[in-house]
Amino acid sequence: MQRQEFVQQLWLDYIHTHPDIGALRLWPLATAAEYLTLVTLNYGPFAATALTGNLAHMGYRPVGQYAMAEKGLLVKLLAPSDGSSWLVLAELQMGTLSKAPREAIESLVQQSHPQDCKGHNLLCRGRPWPMPSWALYQQLQQAHPLAAWLAVMGPRLHHAGFDCAGLGEPLEVLDKKLNGVGMPSINGEQNGVFTVSSLLNHRFYPTTPQRIVFGDGDEHRLCLGGLALVQKRVEDDHERVAEVLLPHHTRCEMA
Repeated sequence: MQRQEFVQQLWLDYIHTHPDIGALRLWPLATAAEYLTLVTLNYGPFAATALTGNLAHMGYRPVGQYAMAEKGLLVKLLAPSDGSSWLVLAELQMGTLSKAPREAIESLVQQSHPQDCKGHNLLCRGRPWPMPSWALYQQLQQAHPLAAWLAVMGPRLHHAGFDCAGLGEPLEVLDKKLNGVGMPSINGEQNGVFTVSSLLNHRFYPTTPQRIVFGDGDEHRLCLGGLALVQKRVEDDHERVAEVLLPHHTRCEMA
């Protein structure tokens, strides 16, 4: 699979999961995201070390690694070999979960079909294991929200981040437009995954909750992703927004 095809598959899966983002017409459809946030877990073929090997074949080069102990995450920043979207690969560290939820999600992941555990399009296929029960989802949600998200979604694109400079309008203007179409931002500079650098203004817009059918057949509405807008606090042409997205103090040495 080539990089362009991979990104296209990621995007199609993303807007299929979040149709309100696919319906947005606030900027040109051809505008590429500044970065794509992918969420996975450090288990078997879904671990970041395995995924980055596949991504390297498509021209994505690891340029930074960040540890966020309070969130139980290791985050890898991957740069493309051209000017396209960067990747932010957030890996949930299973060891940060207590025994019961860790064993529960491991049991779920172990039910994955072998064909869904290999290949470049691992992140585009959706959830490779059976749908959890609502009770299991609630258990995982209490233990760690990203564990619950992964149980329902599988390793996947969580949200796309757009640079306001690339969209041609300031954050305040775009924020009003998104509010106008029924997508208000949540309070604070959180996006449900990682902490954002203080060098950026950042807002996250959750998508409309979608009806989800759980393993026991019961239905619940959940918000399972969104859209981020970012804008440099001080404009310069030296670095891409993706390069300063994550707090510098969380950066660790690359292995």
